[in-house]
Amino acid sequence: MSSVLFEIKNSVAYITLNRPEKFNSFNREMALRMQAHLDECASVQDVRCVYITGAGKAFCAGQDISELVGEHKIELKQILSEHYNPIVKKIRNLPKPVVAAVNGVAAGAGANIALCCDVVLASSTASFIQAFSKIGLIPDNGGTFTLPRLIGWQKASAIMMTGDKVSAAEAEHMGMVYKVFEAMLFDEESKKVAENLAQMPTKGLAYTKHALNHSFTNSWEEQLLLEDEYQQKAALTADYQEGINAFLEKRTASFKGH
Repeated sequence: MSSVLFEIKNSVAYITLNRPEKFNSFNREMALRMQAHLDECASVQDVRCVYITGAGKAFCAGQDISELVGEHKIELKQILSEHYNPIVKKIRNLPKPVVAAVNGVAAGAGANIALCCDVVLASSTASFIQAFSKIGLIPDNGGTFTLPRLIGWQKASAIMMTGDKVSAAEAEHMGMVYKVFEAMLFDEESKKVAENLAQMPTKGLAYTKHALNHSFTNSWEEQLLLEDEYQQKAALTADYQEGINAFLEKRTASFKGH
Protein backbone atom coordinates (compact mmCIF):
# COMPACT_ATOMS: atom_id res chain seq x y z
CA MET A 1 0.00 0.00 0.00
CA SER A 2 1.34 3.41 -0.97
CA SER A 3 2.38 5.80 1.81
CA VAL A 4 0.45 8.55 0.01
CA LEU A 5 -2.87 7.93 -1.73
CA PHE A 6 -3.78 10.12 -4.69
CA GLU A 7 -7.03 10.54 -6.59
CA ILE A 8 -8.51 13.21 -8.84
CA LYS A 9 -12.29 13.51 -8.69
CA ASN A 10 -14.56 16.37 -9.77
CA SER A 11 -11.51 18.62 -10.31
CA VAL A 12 -10.28 18.02 -6.75
CA ALA A 13 -6.98 16.22 -6.16
CA TYR A 14 -7.20 14.18 -2.95
CA ILE A 15 -3.86 13.58 -1.23
CA THR A 16 -4.12 11.21 1.73
CA LEU A 17 -1.13 10.60 4.00
CA ASN A 18 -1.29 6.85 4.45
CA ARG A 19 0.86 5.47 7.24
CA PRO A 20 -1.94 5.11 9.81
CA GLU A 21 0.02 2.61 11.92
CA LYS A 22 2.61 5.40 12.42
CA PHE A 23 -0.01 8.16 12.75
CA ASN A 24 1.02 9.26 9.24
CA SER A 25 4.44 10.39 10.39
CA PHE A 26 6.79 11.28 7.55
CA ASN A 27 9.64 9.14 6.32
CA ARG A 28 11.73 9.95 3.27
CA GLU A 29 9.67 7.86 0.86
CA MET A 30 6.43 9.50 1.97
CA ALA A 31 7.86 13.04 1.74
CA LEU A 32 9.21 12.51 -1.78
CA ARG A 33 5.98 10.89 -2.90
CA MET A 34 3.96 13.83 -1.58
CA GLN A 35 6.21 16.26 -3.45
CA ALA A 36 5.62 14.32 -6.68
CA HIS A 37 1.86 14.48 -6.20
CA LEU A 38 1.98 18.23 -5.52
CA ASP A 39 3.93 18.66 -8.76
CA GLU A 40 1.27 16.65 -10.55
CA CYS A 41 -1.44 18.88 -9.09
CA ALA A 42 0.38 21.92 -10.45
CA SER A 43 0.71 20.49 -13.96
CA VAL A 44 -2.68 18.82 -14.46
CA GLN A 45 -5.13 21.41 -15.76
CA ASP A 46 -8.18 19.50 -14.56
CA VAL A 47 -7.05 19.87 -10.94
CA ARG A 48 -8.58 23.06 -9.58
CA CYS A 49 -8.28 22.39 -5.84
CA VAL A 50 -6.08 20.15 -3.67
CA TYR A 51 -7.36 18.40 -0.53
CA ILE A 52 -4.82 17.02 1.96
CA THR A 53 -5.85 14.73 4.81
CA GLY A 54 -4.65 11.70 6.78
CA ALA A 55 -5.72 8.07 6.89
CA GLY A 56 -6.96 6.63 10.16
CA LYS A 57 -7.09 8.60 13.40
CA ALA A 58 -4.32 11.13 12.73
CA PHE A 59 -3.62 13.86 10.21
CA CYS A 60 0.15 13.69 10.62
CA ALA A 61 2.32 13.15 13.70
CA GLY A 62 5.33 14.87 12.13
CA GLN A 63 8.68 13.22 11.53
CA ASP A 64 9.17 9.46 11.93
CA ILE A 65 11.78 9.57 14.69
CA SER A 66 13.22 6.19 13.64
CA GLU A 67 14.86 7.93 10.67
CA LEU A 68 16.83 10.19 13.03
CA VAL A 69 18.70 7.39 14.80
CA GLY A 70 20.71 4.31 13.97
CA GLU A 71 23.33 3.39 11.40
CA HIS A 72 21.30 4.67 8.44
CA LYS A 73 19.92 7.80 10.08
CA ILE A 74 19.11 10.86 7.97
CA GLU A 75 20.52 14.19 9.14
CA LEU A 76 18.07 16.93 10.05
CA LYS A 77 19.64 19.25 7.48
CA GLN A 78 18.80 16.78 4.71
CA ILE A 79 15.28 16.21 6.04
CA LEU A 80 14.56 19.94 5.99
CA SER A 81 16.20 20.72 2.65
CA GLU A 82 14.98 17.64 0.75
CA HIS A 83 11.74 16.66 2.53
CA TYR A 84 9.87 19.43 4.29
CA ASN A 85 10.94 22.76 2.85
CA PRO A 86 10.11 21.61 -0.70
CA ILE A 87 6.65 20.47 0.47
CA VAL A 88 5.65 23.78 2.07
CA LYS A 89 7.14 25.75 -0.83
CA LYS A 90 5.16 23.69 -3.34
CA ILE A 91 1.95 24.22 -1.34
CA ARG A 92 2.44 27.99 -1.14
CA ASN A 93 3.47 28.31 -4.81
CA LEU A 94 0.76 26.02 -6.19
CA PRO A 95 -1.52 28.25 -8.32
CA LYS A 96 -4.61 26.53 -6.93
CA PRO A 97 -6.26 26.52 -3.49
CA VAL A 98 -5.00 23.86 -1.06
CA VAL A 99 -7.31 22.63 1.69
CA ALA A 100 -5.91 20.93 4.79
CA ALA A 101 -8.55 18.60 6.23
CA VAL A 102 -7.16 17.93 9.70
CA ASN A 103 -8.99 14.79 10.76
CA GLY A 104 -6.96 14.07 13.90
CA VAL A 105 -3.75 15.06 15.64
CA ALA A 106 -1.43 17.33 13.67
CA ALA A 107 1.90 17.46 15.46
CA GLY A 108 5.26 18.99 14.67
CA ALA A 109 5.88 19.06 10.93
CA GLY A 110 2.34 17.78 10.42
CA ALA A 111 0.88 20.82 12.16
CA ASN A 112 2.96 23.32 10.21
CA ILE A 113 2.30 21.67 6.85
CA ALA A 114 -1.42 21.95 7.59
CA LEU A 115 -1.14 25.59 8.71
CA CYS A 116 0.62 26.68 5.52
CA CYS A 117 -2.38 25.60 3.42
CA ASP A 118 -4.89 28.12 2.08
CA VAL A 119 -7.91 26.79 3.95
CA VAL A 120 -7.49 24.77 7.15
CA LEU A 121 -10.47 22.73 8.32
CA ALA A 122 -10.50 20.61 11.46
CA SER A 123 -12.55 17.79 12.87
CA SER A 124 -13.91 18.45 16.35
CA THR A 125 -11.61 15.64 17.56
CA ALA A 126 -8.47 17.12 15.95
CA SER A 127 -5.65 18.81 17.83
CA PHE A 128 -2.48 20.75 17.02
CA ILE A 129 0.83 20.34 18.82
CA GLN A 130 4.09 22.21 18.27
CA ALA A 131 5.94 19.19 19.63
CA PHE A 132 9.48 20.33 18.81
CA SER A 133 10.33 21.70 22.26
CA LYS A 134 9.67 18.27 23.76
CA ILE A 135 12.85 16.95 22.10
CA GLY A 136 14.93 20.12 22.14
CA LEU A 137 14.27 21.26 18.58
CA ILE A 138 12.67 24.37 17.09
CA PRO A 139 9.54 24.57 14.92
CA ASP A 140 10.27 24.16 11.22
CA ASN A 141 8.30 23.87 7.98
CA GLY A 142 7.86 27.62 8.16
CA GLY A 143 6.04 27.36 11.48
CA THR A 144 7.90 30.28 13.07
CA PHE A 145 6.80 32.37 10.09
CA THR A 146 3.23 31.17 9.67
CA LEU A 147 1.87 30.67 13.18
CA PRO A 148 2.61 34.18 14.59
CA ARG A 149 0.84 35.66 11.57
CA LEU A 150 -2.20 33.49 12.20
CA ILE A 151 -2.62 33.90 15.94
CA GLY A 152 -0.21 36.62 17.10
CA TRP A 153 3.28 36.63 18.57
CA GLN A 154 2.43 35.88 22.20
CA LYS A 155 0.13 32.93 21.54
CA ALA A 156 2.52 31.45 18.98
CA SER A 157 5.53 31.86 21.25
CA ALA A 158 3.78 30.21 24.20
CA ILE A 159 2.41 27.31 22.16
CA MET A 160 5.81 26.64 20.59
CA MET A 161 7.76 26.83 23.85
CA THR A 162 5.36 24.86 26.05
CA GLY A 163 4.40 22.29 23.43
CA ASP A 164 0.84 22.43 24.78
CA LYS A 165 -1.86 20.64 22.83
CA VAL A 166 -4.38 22.97 21.16
CA SER A 167 -7.86 21.53 20.64
CA ALA A 168 -9.81 22.11 17.45
CA ALA A 169 -12.20 24.44 19.28
CA GLU A 170 -9.29 26.47 20.70
CA ALA A 171 -7.63 26.59 17.28
CA GLU A 172 -10.78 27.96 15.68
CA HIS A 173 -11.25 30.53 18.46
CA MET A 174 -7.71 31.90 18.08
CA GLY A 175 -7.84 31.98 14.26
CA MET A 176 -5.50 29.07 13.61
CA VAL A 177 -8.09 27.27 11.47
CA TYR A 178 -10.98 28.42 9.30
CA LYS A 179 -13.74 26.07 10.47
CA VAL A 180 -14.35 23.08 12.73
CA PHE A 181 -16.89 20.39 11.82
CA GLU A 182 -18.29 17.68 14.07
CA ALA A 183 -16.32 14.46 13.64
CA MET A 184 -19.20 12.48 12.16
CA LEU A 185 -19.76 15.15 9.49
CA PHE A 186 -16.13 16.12 8.91
CA ASP A 187 -15.37 14.04 5.82
CA GLU A 188 -18.52 15.15 4.03
CA GLU A 189 -18.39 18.82 5.01
CA SER A 190 -14.68 19.32 4.40
CA LYS A 191 -14.94 17.77 0.94
CA LYS A 192 -17.83 20.13 0.17
CA VAL A 193 -15.51 23.07 0.80
CA ALA A 194 -12.91 21.66 -1.60
CA GLU A 195 -15.52 20.85 -4.25
CA ASN A 196 -16.90 24.39 -4.02
CA LEU A 197 -13.40 25.90 -4.42
CA ALA A 198 -12.85 23.66 -7.46
CA GLN A 199 -15.83 25.29 -9.17
CA MET A 200 -14.66 28.84 -8.53
CA PRO A 201 -12.53 31.04 -10.85
CA THR A 202 -9.21 29.23 -10.42
CA LYS A 203 -6.95 31.91 -11.89
CA GLY A 204 -8.51 34.58 -9.71
CA LEU A 205 -7.91 32.39 -6.64
CA ALA A 206 -4.31 31.83 -7.75
CA TYR A 207 -3.73 35.59 -8.07
CA THR A 208 -5.24 36.07 -4.61
CA LYS A 209 -2.87 33.43 -3.23
CA HIS A 210 0.16 35.02 -4.88
CA ALA A 211 -0.82 38.44 -3.54
CA LEU A 212 -1.14 37.03 -0.03
CA ASN A 213 2.30 35.42 -0.34
CA HIS A 214 3.84 38.78 -1.25
CA SER A 215 1.99 40.55 1.58
CA PHE A 216 4.36 38.86 4.04
CA THR A 217 7.24 41.02 2.84
CA ASN A 218 5.81 43.89 0.77
CA SER A 219 5.30 47.42 1.99
CA TRP A 220 1.81 48.96 1.80
CA GLU A 221 2.66 50.82 -1.40
CA GLU A 222 4.26 47.74 -2.97
CA GLN A 223 1.19 45.67 -2.15
CA LEU A 224 -1.13 48.23 -3.76
CA LEU A 225 0.94 48.07 -6.95
CA LEU A 226 0.87 44.28 -6.87
CA GLU A 227 -2.90 44.25 -6.43
CA ASP A 228 -3.20 46.52 -9.43
CA GLU A 229 -1.06 44.14 -11.50
CA TYR A 230 -2.96 41.00 -10.51
CA GLN A 231 -6.36 42.68 -10.82
CA GLN A 232 -5.57 43.55 -14.42
CA LYS A 233 -4.53 39.96 -15.09
CA ALA A 234 -7.70 38.65 -13.44
CA ALA A 235 -9.81 40.98 -15.59
CA LEU A 236 -8.43 39.29 -18.71
CA THR A 237 -9.63 35.81 -17.73
CA ALA A 238 -12.62 34.07 -19.26
CA ASP A 239 -13.96 33.44 -15.76
CA TYR A 240 -14.13 37.18 -15.07
CA GLN A 241 -16.21 37.69 -18.20
CA GLU A 242 -18.43 34.77 -17.20
CA GLY A 243 -18.88 36.24 -13.73
CA ILE A 244 -19.93 39.60 -15.15
CA ASN A 245 -22.30 38.01 -17.65
CA ALA A 246 -23.86 35.79 -15.01
CA PHE A 247 -24.40 38.77 -12.71
CA LEU A 248 -26.08 40.82 -15.46
CA GLU A 249 -28.19 37.87 -16.60
CA LYS A 250 -29.14 36.99 -13.00
CA ARG A 251 -27.96 33.38 -13.22
CA THR A 252 -25.38 31.20 -11.52
CA ALA A 253 -21.92 31.56 -13.03
CA SER A 254 -20.26 28.52 -14.59
CA PHE A 255 -16.52 28.99 -14.14
CA LYS A 256 -14.05 26.90 -16.13
CA GLY A 257 -10.81 27.82 -14.41
CA HIS A 258 -9.32 29.90 -17.23
